[in-house]
Amino acid sequence: MGKEVASALGRWFVLNDYPLKVVLKAVCDINKEALKWYEQIPTIDLLTTDYKALLDSSNVDVVYVALSHHLHEEYYLKVLEAGKDLFAEKPFGINLEAAKIIKNKIDESGRFVRCSSEMPFFPGGQRVIKEILSGRLGKVIEVKAGFCHSSDMDPFKPINWKRQSKFCGDIGVMGDLGMHVMHIPLRMGWKPDRVYAQLQKIVTKRPDGKGGWSECDTWNNAHLSSTISIEGEEVPMLLEMKRLAPGETNSWFIEVLGTEGGVRYSTKDTKVLWTFNREKEQIWQRIDLGFQVPFPTITGGIFEPGFPDCFMQMLAAYFAEREGFLEGRLGCVTPEEAVMSHQVFDAALKSHQSKSAIVIP
Repeated sequence: MGKEVASALGRWFVLNDYPLKVVLKAVCDINKEALKWYEQIPTIDLLTTDYKALLDSSNVDVVYVALSHHLHEEYYLKVLEAGKDLFAEKPFGINLEAAKIIKNKIDESGRFVRCSSEMPFFPGGQRVIKEILSGRLGKVIEVKAGFCHSSDMDPFKPINWKRQSKFCGDIGVMGDLGMHVMHIPLRMGWKPDRVYAQLQKIVTKRPDGKGGWSECDTWNNAHLSSTISIEGEEVPMLLEMKRLAPGETNSWFIEVLGTEGGVRYSTKDTKVLWTFNREKEQIWQRIDLGFQVPFPTITGGIFEPGFPDCFMQMLAAYFAEREGFLEGRLGCVTPEEAVMSHQVFDAALKSHQSKSAIVIP
């Protein structure tokens, strides 16, 4: 993901009338070979294998950290102790305890910190938020949100750190995909009150890349049936996070149904927004979306957005909020929301183990 950040900052000039110039000044990676790619970027002053050199640099104001989950707590704290602002990766610590420690350090330091979740910055995600806030949906009946992959359908895909609990945490796929799923619901104030979880370990061994096999001990799929409170009434919210979802390359979706209307969006069909209207005849209508993004760019409104575009929009939102000109647009995940998501995932583990619904404090 470091290369995605470098790509977005390298194209920063495509943002129209954005009042802040952001440039990449330093990169740290323990792999010297990986650093060679960054040599082509003219704004970089420092390429290093020593994170301390990066944190000591007076040219660095904000640090983006993309490390395996078991390293989040240690290095997020180091960034904060160095007096830098932080753009963190999900899930914001390997577990709930780590997330709380990070959050407490943020409060103590006073640094500006947000967490990565780019999918809601697609135009479709933005329109879903607009529909919810419009009040047009009436009384909300149910909410569904999820993120589904299919790459793990290949049983011969080599093992990596995301498939081992000691690196990615006991929450497994929820730590990898869950923040994307929770971003909009939490921003709407829809934190689950209780959850019943069904977790699956489907592929339990994978090639180790050395001619043998390694244990794949993480949860591959998570299905969470939760309850949220909207205007004093209980509403069901279903959350899906899956690495084994046949036919799904990288599908993020959200659907909100109400008594007067509904809205549905999935990146499986990136340009399409579905809206529902309760009239004499009940109608689902398909709307073709263009390039309507929170921070306008040189790209014309009729064109289609892609992952690099929503990643840039996420970074633009981070710096806009940091500098005080977000102006009502969707912001990145807050530390409070990151901790809330961990509370849900922790309850999901307890629910699966006890085979019962767990109340979330």
